[in-house]
Amino acid sequence: MEPFLSEEFANPSGMHAAARASKSALEVAREVVAGTCGCEPREVVFTGGGSEADNLAVKGAAWAARDHRGADGVVTSAIEHKAVLGACARLEREGFRVQEAPVHAGGTIDLDALAGLLDERTAVVSVMLVNNETGIVQPFADVVDVVRSRAPHAVIHTDAVQGLPWLDLTEVTAGADLVAISAHKVGGPKGVGALVVRGGVPLVPLVDGGGQEGELRAGTQNVAGIVGLAAAALAAHRERVVDSTRIGALRDRLHDGLARAIPALAVNGDPSRRVPGILNCAFPGVEAESLLVALDQRAVYASSGSACASGAIDPSHVLLAMGLTPDRARASVRFSLGRTTTVDDIDVALGAVPSAVRQLLGAAA
Repeated sequence: MEPFLSEEFANPSGMHAAARASKSALEVAREVVAGTCGCEPREVVFTGGGSEADNLAVKGAAWAARDHRGADGVVTSAIEHKAVLGACARLEREGFRVQEAPVHAGGTIDLDALAGLLDERTAVVSVMLVNNETGIVQPFADVVDVVRSRAPHAVIHTDAVQGLPWLDLTEVTAGADLVAISAHKVGGPKGVGALVVRGGVPLVPLVDGGGQEGELRAGTQNVAGIVGLAAAALAAHRERVVDSTRIGALRDRLHDGLARAIPALAVNGDPSRRVPGILNCAFPGVEAESLLVALDQRAVYASSGSACASGAIDPSHVLLAMGLTPDRARASVRFSLGRTTTVDDIDVALGAVPSAVRQLLGAAA
């Protein structure tokens, strides 16, 4: 990224030599991202992050379907990221029929319920690839089959932001029309992402103006950020198998150690379907917010939901949708692991978490 933050700073839409250098870097990055997502370079639209990509997909596809064929149905799941749920809420205020499919206790979408929500007027269906709070991988190929059979004209979108580090998007999102990714989930810079728009799916842009990104996202592109996204996505793609094996072993070390020290520990979601980098578990009798403060003082950083909701005292909508009680949801913490996580990090957590839990349980008693 560094050259594009210093000497190669030109606007890629310009006509002079410096602009052409930026444009070349932009298009090379587009090719790299396309290669990691299994699409054509022309199908990659760079955005300001995963939330913008989700909004462009859900709103843009719904608006286009309404304009082109009068479709008004929007279907999603009850456990989506707030970017998708917020976009759906906006569409509902505009008169769209928005429906949420429930999920099973293990954290996967109820396919029969999803089928019952679909009809000929369904405009867009949005089901995430991997849940950002539980790490549970959704049966996305089955979702695609259900949608194609019940609502063949609907556009299928998946928020693959949490899936990018762990899954081969070329394979697992092959049936999707729209795929959202974000750089920071694979160690890239914050504030940059992309939306894969396959086969010329009609979208109404969120931002109008200069016609950049195939007229789907106007504005001067963040060349340095886009280059960083491409580099991070390529590194994750190349090292996925090795990283997943190592990080999965670290997650298991964390889980096993916590379970030995805290017998009441309960894992949220189906352990057989989770990605290597997330452990979401409940500490009965402990308020997650208090535990997070205690862990922060011990230099262990975790969360009680998605990062976008940090500071909220409401229980996780994801865990409630899975049928957990509000008390269990409020006692739940998400631990995230990544490429930089080490055995020493896990051992620090295994020393800090049980100590903090015992302290809080003692205070509550």
